Amino acid sequence: MNKNELIDAIAADADLSKASAGRALDAAIGAITGALAKGGSVSLVGFGTFAVKARAARQGRNPRTGETIQISASNTPGFKAGKALKDAVNK
Repeated sequence: MNKNELIDAIAADADLSKASAGRALDAAIGAITGALAKGGSVSLVGFGTFAVKARAARQGRNPRTGETIQISASNTPGFKAGKALKDAVNK
């Protein structure tokens, strides 16, 4: 499912226009992104939790030259599925 298909599904289920559903989806994604950018987390009970995970600096290898390179530390978004989502997927 891509973003347009998700907007169509939201519009049908919530009895909204596609434009309204698109704005609602964009607002939800923006709110989640904003919370993660501030270092917080977003918990949706039954669905899951979005959180920021820290990745330590490490050494890697350039696959083209074989040269060892230093990869700097970074933050990456993560998602942990909730019990209800896991149960729905495993039916």
